[in-house]
Amino acid sequence: MAVSGDGMASVPNLEETETLSERHIAQLWNLYLSEWWSADRTLEETRAIVAGSAINFGLIDLNADELVSYSRVITDYIRKALIYDVIVAPTHRGFGIGERQMNRILNHPALARVRHFELCCKLDLVPFYERWNFSADIGDLHLMRLARP
Repeated sequence: MAVSGDGMASVPNLEETETLSERHIAQLWNLYLSEWWSADRTLEETRAIVAGSAINFGLIDLNADELVSYSRVITDYIRKALIYDVIVAPTHRGFGIGERQMNRILNHPALARVRHFELCCKLDLVPFYERWNFSADIGDLHLMRLARP
Protein backbone atom coordinates (compact mmCIF):
# COMPACT_ATOMS: atom_id res chain seq x y z
CA MET A 1 0.00 0.00 0.00
CA ALA A 2 1.39 3.34 -0.98
CA VAL A 3 1.78 6.07 1.62
CA SER A 4 1.40 9.73 0.68
CA GLY A 5 3.64 12.55 1.89
CA ASP A 6 1.27 13.26 4.81
CA GLY A 7 1.65 9.69 6.09
CA MET A 8 -1.84 8.63 4.99
CA ALA A 9 -2.32 5.43 3.00
CA SER A 10 -3.44 6.07 -0.56
CA VAL A 11 -5.90 4.12 -2.67
CA PRO A 12 -4.10 1.16 -4.23
CA ASN A 13 -3.59 0.82 -7.99
CA LEU A 14 -6.15 -1.89 -8.76
CA GLU A 15 -6.91 -3.97 -11.82
CA GLU A 16 -10.21 -5.76 -12.30
CA THR A 17 -10.12 -9.37 -13.45
CA GLU A 18 -12.58 -12.20 -13.96
CA THR A 19 -9.83 -14.79 -14.39
CA LEU A 20 -7.64 -15.77 -11.47
CA SER A 21 -4.16 -17.19 -11.97
CA GLU A 22 -2.98 -20.05 -9.80
CA ARG A 23 -1.00 -17.47 -7.79
CA HIS A 24 -4.15 -15.43 -7.19
CA ILE A 25 -6.17 -18.52 -6.28
CA ALA A 26 -3.57 -19.28 -3.59
CA GLN A 27 -3.88 -15.69 -2.38
CA LEU A 28 -7.67 -16.07 -2.31
CA TRP A 29 -7.26 -19.17 -0.18
CA ASN A 30 -5.16 -17.13 2.26
CA LEU A 31 -7.93 -14.50 2.37
CA TYR A 32 -10.45 -17.27 3.07
CA LEU A 33 -8.34 -18.57 5.96
CA SER A 34 -8.68 -15.23 7.75
CA GLU A 35 -12.51 -15.11 7.74
CA TRP A 36 -14.92 -16.90 10.09
CA TRP A 37 -17.11 -18.09 7.22
CA SER A 38 -14.37 -19.57 5.06
CA ALA A 39 -11.51 -20.54 7.39
CA ASP A 40 -12.08 -24.27 6.86
CA ARG A 41 -11.68 -24.18 3.06
CA THR A 42 -8.77 -26.00 1.49
CA LEU A 43 -6.71 -24.83 -1.46
CA GLU A 44 -8.26 -27.58 -3.57
CA GLU A 45 -11.76 -26.45 -2.56
CA THR A 46 -10.79 -22.88 -3.41
CA ARG A 47 -9.75 -23.97 -6.91
CA ALA A 48 -13.08 -25.79 -7.34
CA ILE A 49 -15.06 -22.79 -6.04
CA VAL A 50 -13.41 -20.47 -8.58
CA ALA A 51 -13.86 -22.98 -11.42
CA GLY A 52 -17.51 -23.63 -10.53
CA SER A 53 -18.60 -20.00 -10.33
CA ALA A 54 -20.32 -18.36 -13.29
CA ILE A 55 -18.43 -15.09 -12.86
CA ASN A 56 -15.44 -14.32 -10.65
CA PHE A 57 -14.69 -10.74 -9.63
CA GLY A 58 -11.11 -10.20 -8.55
CA LEU A 59 -9.23 -7.00 -7.80
CA ILE A 60 -5.46 -7.16 -8.07
CA ASP A 61 -3.16 -4.61 -6.42
CA LEU A 62 -0.78 -4.02 -9.32
CA ASN A 63 2.00 -2.72 -7.06
CA ALA A 64 2.31 -6.13 -5.38
CA ASP A 65 0.56 -8.45 -7.88
CA GLU A 66 -1.70 -9.33 -4.96
CA LEU A 67 -5.36 -10.33 -4.99
CA VAL A 68 -6.93 -7.91 -2.51
CA SER A 69 -10.63 -8.49 -3.15
CA TYR A 70 -12.80 -11.27 -4.50
CA SER A 71 -16.48 -11.94 -5.08
CA ARG A 72 -18.29 -14.52 -7.14
CA VAL A 73 -21.68 -15.09 -8.67
CA ILE A 74 -23.61 -18.27 -9.42
CA THR A 75 -26.48 -17.57 -11.79
CA ASP A 76 -28.89 -18.69 -14.50
CA TYR A 77 -28.48 -15.19 -16.04
CA ILE A 78 -32.26 -14.62 -16.05
CA ARG A 79 -34.05 -15.20 -12.75
CA LYS A 80 -31.44 -15.56 -10.01
CA ALA A 81 -27.90 -14.52 -9.24
CA LEU A 82 -26.41 -15.60 -5.94
CA ILE A 83 -23.58 -13.39 -4.70
CA TYR A 84 -20.95 -15.14 -2.59
CA ASP A 85 -17.68 -14.41 -0.87
CA VAL A 86 -17.54 -10.62 -0.96
CA ILE A 87 -14.13 -10.30 0.65
CA VAL A 88 -11.54 -7.52 0.94
CA ALA A 89 -8.08 -8.04 2.38
CA PRO A 90 -7.84 -6.43 5.84
CA THR A 91 -4.93 -4.28 4.61
CA HIS A 92 -7.11 -2.83 1.85
CA ARG A 93 -10.31 -2.08 3.75
CA GLY A 94 -11.53 1.49 4.02
CA PHE A 95 -10.93 2.40 0.37
CA GLY A 96 -14.40 1.58 -1.01
CA ILE A 97 -13.21 -1.69 -2.51
CA GLY A 98 -16.24 -3.67 -1.26
CA GLU A 99 -18.50 -1.02 -2.77
CA ARG A 100 -16.55 -1.23 -6.03
CA GLN A 101 -17.01 -5.01 -6.08
CA MET A 102 -20.75 -4.76 -5.50
CA ASN A 103 -21.10 -2.16 -8.26
CA ARG A 104 -19.13 -4.39 -10.63
CA ILE A 105 -21.45 -7.29 -9.92
CA LEU A 106 -24.71 -5.37 -10.18
CA ASN A 107 -23.61 -3.56 -13.36
CA HIS A 108 -22.02 -6.51 -15.13
CA PRO A 109 -23.43 -6.79 -18.67
CA ALA A 110 -23.91 -10.56 -18.44
CA LEU A 111 -26.14 -10.03 -15.38
CA ALA A 112 -28.26 -7.21 -16.84
CA ARG A 113 -31.35 -9.41 -17.27
CA VAL A 114 -31.21 -11.02 -13.81
CA ARG A 115 -34.38 -10.40 -11.82
CA HIS A 116 -33.23 -11.30 -8.27
CA PHE A 117 -29.79 -10.92 -6.74
CA GLU A 118 -29.47 -12.72 -3.42
CA LEU A 119 -26.80 -13.03 -0.76
CA CYS A 120 -26.33 -14.04 2.85
CA CYS A 121 -24.59 -11.81 5.36
CA LYS A 122 -24.22 -11.26 9.06
CA LEU A 123 -26.48 -8.71 10.71
CA ASP A 124 -23.73 -6.10 11.03
CA LEU A 125 -23.30 -6.03 7.23
CA VAL A 126 -26.98 -5.44 6.47
CA PRO A 127 -26.52 -1.63 6.25
CA PHE A 128 -23.70 -2.11 3.73
CA TYR A 129 -25.93 -4.12 1.39
CA GLU A 130 -28.99 -1.94 1.96
CA ARG A 131 -27.15 0.77 -0.03
CA TRP A 132 -28.06 -1.26 -3.14
CA ASN A 133 -31.62 -1.88 -1.91
CA PHE A 134 -31.01 -5.41 -0.68
CA SER A 135 -33.71 -6.30 1.82
CA ALA A 136 -34.42 -9.04 4.31
CA ASP A 137 -38.10 -8.74 3.37
CA ILE A 138 -38.52 -11.65 0.98
CA GLY A 139 -42.12 -12.53 1.79
CA ASP A 140 -42.82 -16.04 2.92
CA LEU A 141 -39.51 -17.43 1.70
CA HIS A 142 -37.09 -18.96 4.20
CA LEU A 143 -33.49 -19.98 3.85
CA MET A 144 -33.17 -23.72 4.29
CA ARG A 145 -30.01 -25.77 4.51
CA LEU A 146 -28.99 -29.38 4.40
CA ALA A 147 -25.59 -29.71 6.06
CA ARG A 148 -23.39 -32.63 5.16
CA PRO A 149 -20.32 -33.64 7.15
